[in-house]
Amino acid sequence: MNTALPHDDRAAAGDARVTVWYDGACPLCRREIDLMRRLDRRGRLHFVDVARPDATCPIDRAALLARFHACEDGRMLEGAAAFAAMWRAIPLLRPLGLLARYRPVLALLDRLYTYFLRWRPALQRRLR
Repeated sequence: MNTALPHDDRAAAGDARVTVWYDGACPLCRREIDLMRRLDRRGRLHFVDVARPDATCPIDRAALLARFHACEDGRMLEGAAAFAAMWRAIPLLRPLGLLARYRPVLALLDRLYTYFLRWRPALQRRLR
């Protein structure tokens, strides 16, 4: 899937290998993205805050807000596969991202992510 890369407040789109869409209105999401930005010393990630009105969304905005999405090598990924793509772009987390390429590992991570999504609203309320 080829999409135009939207605005990013940190890295130039041409330098990014993985585009990550996140909910900037979610305090939990912002914390995680802030951590990923600190770990991304090579600028391999391009972050797009879907909560911004000027954000360009390659798919429905509601779908981007409901589950984590990333684009790696032209492929749109969601859930645990999107997290794994982000991890592969960060040297410290790359082994975990590579491990997630194995179907059983990815299936387990996706199951855990789906479980987390049930608890996300309660966690968000606690962080506000």
